[in-house]
Amino acid sequence: MDVRTALQQGQTLLEEARFGSLRLTAEVLLMHAIGCERSWLYAHSGDELREVWWIHYGRYLHERLKGKPTQYITGHQEFYGREFRVTPDVLIPRPETEHLIEAALGHASQAATVLDVGTGSRAIASTLALETNARVFAADISLAALRVASENAWALGAKLDFVACDLSDAFQAGAFDLVISNPPYVPALDRSTIQREVRDYEPPVALYGGDDGLDVYRRLVPEARRLLKPGGWLMMELGYAVVDSVRAMLADWREVEIGADLAGLPRVAMARRA
Repeated sequence: MDVRTALQQGQTLLEEARFGSLRLTAEVLLMHAIGCERSWLYAHSGDELREVWWIHYGRYLHERLKGKPTQYITGHQEFYGREFRVTPDVLIPRPETEHLIEAALGHASQAATVLDVGTGSRAIASTLALETNARVFAADISLAALRVASENAWALGAKLDFVACDLSDAFQAGAFDLVISNPPYVPALDRSTIQREVRDYEPPVALYGGDDGLDVYRRLVPEARRLLKPGGWLMMELGYAVVDSVRAMLADWREVEIGADLAGLPRVAMARRA
């Protein structure tokens, strides 16, 4: 079987299973099996597949058809122009979270100290460390997530301080110019309605924010007030179901803004400590 036929067969299998991004997924899985770039696939589309390539490709297709996210199969996801290693111990970085980075670079670009609460793969923390001159701390309750985060930081050359703690209880008051977080905000009551790939494979601790999705916000907003210097910024990603409640929590903060994503949906909450 040649490369072109393998791509066509993979696309057909994914189409029959009603998956999206058929061609792209088939390409990514075949590239991962071969260990090549996309340009190589098309420059060698008539080449015969080696047996080991076919074995790996078939296994990856089987895993995807069972619902495993492509990013967990390949172990990689791009975020803000950089490649990050991801495992089932961390949430897969989403393009929507890049709006959180843009907000931080726009409103708190001069921050000297930054805390990323619930860092996961540390996509946010590493990006800010590489895009600014700030000293960035990355905190997470999961030691497994921090191991992935440290590997990513080392690979990208990002200088970070890692701390294992519940939310931010390991840090002293008034230490930061920016507290940033993509907290778990999916209501646990909605578990049965979310995509199988998310529900069955991504870490629950990074997804669900209690029955109404607000548990972490209820703790993080007052905790950020303690952690921030006067005039410091709090920035958090939002889910559509929690916007009004989070805005109410920020009623006595200054310069409260709700930023939208490219689809016009509220995505980022920004507020300044008085």
